[in-house]
Amino acid sequence: MAQKCVHKGCGKTFSDPAEVCIYHPGPPVFHEGQKGWKCCKPRVLTFDEFLEIPPCTEGKHSTTDLPPGIEKKPVEAVDADSPANSLAAKLAEAVAAPSNRVPIAPQPAPTAPPPPPESEEDEPSLDIPDGKACRRKGCNITYKKGQTRSDGEKCVHHPGAPIFHEGSKGYSCCKRRVLEFDQFMKIEGCKTSPRHLFIGSGKQKGKATAANPSPGAEGGELLESVRHDFYQTPSAVIASFFLKKIDSSKATVRFEPQALALDLRTSDAQPKHYQATVPLFGRIDCEKSTYRILGTKLEVNLHKADGTSWPVLRSDDRPTGEILQVGRAGRV
Repeated sequence: MAQKCVHKGCGKTFSDPAEVCIYHPGPPVFHEGQKGWKCCKPRVLTFDEFLEIPPCTEGKHSTTDLPPGIEKKPVEAVDADSPANSLAAKLAEAVAAPSNRVPIAPQPAPTAPPPPPESEEDEPSLDIPDGKACRRKGCNITYKKGQTRSDGEKCVHHPGAPIFHEGSKGYSCCKRRVLEFDQFMKIEGCKTSPRHLFIGSGKQKGKATAANPSPGAEGGELLESVRHDFYQTPSAVIASFFLKKIDSSKATVRFEPQALALDLRTSDAQPKHYQATVPLFGRIDCEKSTYRILGTKLEVNLHKADGTSWPVLRSDDRPTGEILQVGRAGRV
């Protein structure tokens, strides 16, 4: 009888208990935008790259190797006349007392940007490898060599992007949120497509091929965008543009009164090229603004011209409603 392995990174259906299983024995690790597994070293930035990290351990398939339940500690009885209980009662009365302060409405959690559009159908002229998993998030169906393709396949998946916020996990396309990563991987899809998507058009968006290189990319890869982030102080905005192996001898960073002109190339064998003019939310002092190139990113220090707070980095970004306040704390 065929059974499904529960090991992370495997998930294969097996009938031979002695079959070799390659999996991740450690839990997933998400820290400061990086994603990986505790049992091995690779760290990536996107969730799709995280799912493609090869397993690091060999063993046997399992259908019962589930994480242990959370141990509940017994609640100790408390003496009603003890000083600790008396103090707890006073604290409870203080909390229950009405307050004259108006509660602050909670700010909505920032939502992840929508994923880039991709082909909705497999290219008929391309051969689908046996065992190839569906590319859509939450589907996990694999292709069997020689199977007949039709509109009755019913691919149930998540069209949105994964969201990890303050311990909760879910997708931007539906409302369900869970706490454990194993529960997140089992969230049922919210959209049904007639067919699965195993290989798509065979091309990745924004990437050039050797036979048809992108214009102006010198035979390499022309990037339409790179991931960026920022934080601020009362006098400056520190922004990071994440691109590995930037060639400092060919990089150009030009500060304008309310824009940032970037021309970045990498030192890879197939170099990447990112060129853009970033419109800034506020005006900057070009002479006092600086930048530095690190191993994984470009970091720019934008000196504010007027000292106001920036809710977003780019002037064409949609504000999320989150209030970013900077300044010195008052004395108590």
